Amino acid sequence: MGNFKQSVFALIQKTSTILPDDVLRVLYAAKQNEVSESRAALVFDAIGVNLQQAKKNNGPICQDTGLPTFKVYCPVGVNQLEMEAEIQAAVEEATKVGLLRPNAVDSLTGENSGNNLGVGLPVVKFKQWGKNEIQVSLILKGGGCENKNAQYSLPTEIPGLGRAGRDLEGIKKCILHAVYDAQGQGCSPGFIGVGIGGDRAVSYDLAKEQLFRFVDDVNPDEKLAALEQEILQVANEYQIGPMGFGGRTTLLGCKIGAMHRLPASFFVSVAYNCWAYRRHAVILDVNTMDIQEWVYDQDNNQVDMDAAAAISLSKHIITLQAPLTEEKVRSLKVGDVVQINGRMLTGRDAIHKFLYENDVDVNLNGQIVYHCGPVMLKDANGVWHVKAAGPTTSIREEPYQGAVMKKYGIRAIMGKGGMGSNTLSALAEHGGVYLNAIGGCAQFYSDTIKNVAGVNYLEFGIPEAMWDLNVEGFLAVVTMDAHGNSLHQEIADASFAKMTQKW
Repeated sequence: MGNFKQSVFALIQKTSTILPDDVLRVLYAAKQNEVSESRAALVFDAIGVNLQQAKKNNGPICQDTGLPTFKVYCPVGVNQLEMEAEIQAAVEEATKVGLLRPNAVDSLTGENSGNNLGVGLPVVKFKQWGKNEIQVSLILKGGGCENKNAQYSLPTEIPGLGRAGRDLEGIKKCILHAVYDAQGQGCSPGFIGVGIGGDRAVSYDLAKEQLFRFVDDVNPDEKLAALEQEILQVANEYQIGPMGFGGRTTLLGCKIGAMHRLPASFFVSVAYNCWAYRRHAVILDVNTMDIQEWVYDQDNNQVDMDAAAAISLSKHIITLQAPLTEEKVRSLKVGDVVQINGRMLTGRDAIHKFLYENDVDVNLNGQIVYHCGPVMLKDANGVWHVKAAGPTTSIREEPYQGAVMKKYGIRAIMGKGGMGSNTLSALAEHGGVYLNAIGGCAQFYSDTIKNVAGVNYLEFGIPEAMWDLNVEGFLAVVTMDAHGNSLHQEIADASFAKMTQKW
């Protein structure tokens, strides 16, 4: 296979650490469009710094590197079995050096394979073509945005929008509702791919296929081209904004594909992708397997998102020293920007279930629990280092969060996308606060982590373990406070009103 494995490894490395030029262009334009020193501007500033650090550190832009999905176009006669084996070897090597987080979990046992290999993983799709060259495309789509995918079966009733029929108007309602429903949980501003028609599985596949298109291309179907532009315009009028904090940019791109369907079925599928739109593609020489071209590098990385990056609102930042007191927590209010110094412990799905179901001898009184599944590497001396550490989507912890906070005396929880009414009530009763970190900014946050003090429950796997961290200058926004206020609910209510105005 020549240098095929090395070329695939280079593809993984670049996809994990550097955004393609077409994505950088729209991010930069959106940054210029936001109001100076707003929460939206703060998000874009952090994104800019994060992109700079990811390139410098050769580290993942976001700690959730998803399930690596490869599309391989090759001439007739190329050995696809050997190519798939080489792709698996490259993925395993990239995981060892921290370019990918170990994300392959056995669905029945819950065990993490540790190397991103498992039944059906990584995802590799082959297609033959008439060219005498090979194209390998890769997308790294994290679980936070994957969970905001949506599928509608027309006709249907959509809350606030009424009946969606089997026509362009019905399709439009489905897409706009999916954008509204994502709010900040998918790390907005985002990109969407839409698939119309097919069966349930093929419709989703068609939607994801749209994410491989260039952001600035024009759909050859005039009706779909017009619909793409209309969706982009209307979705941004909702003002959900970056991270769901409010602002002028909610959606950065919309690409739509359509195919024939069964008479009895009419599916509209939406594949949501966060701002950290990590996809690259390479053209390989069919003989040597060397890289001949990077498909998405139109500008040779001339767009510099981070050229003038500086964190907004610096004069308004409140410093929190962990552990926190109830008095300090109750003094905070929605919209406050904070920076955290001191101790912080990670905890996500497995940890919250474990803490809820067991009486655990771990001191969490006054502490901050961070919804995060970091990328970790151990050095030759056995010392753990954080390779990437952005927030995960918090709503998954809603069944446990309030009870766990009160049981262990936790004063602050932190993640992205907000939580529900049970947690909001617990914050008011117990004296707690929800902090929204900026999703996708894994390098921005890993640079604030000064050392790893220890780890508990490593048997759950690296992403699910409880990492004991010491941090300095860790930035977040108060979005749910101890007075019953939720910025997430405010933005959801306001955007719902805007969405329903037309219908």
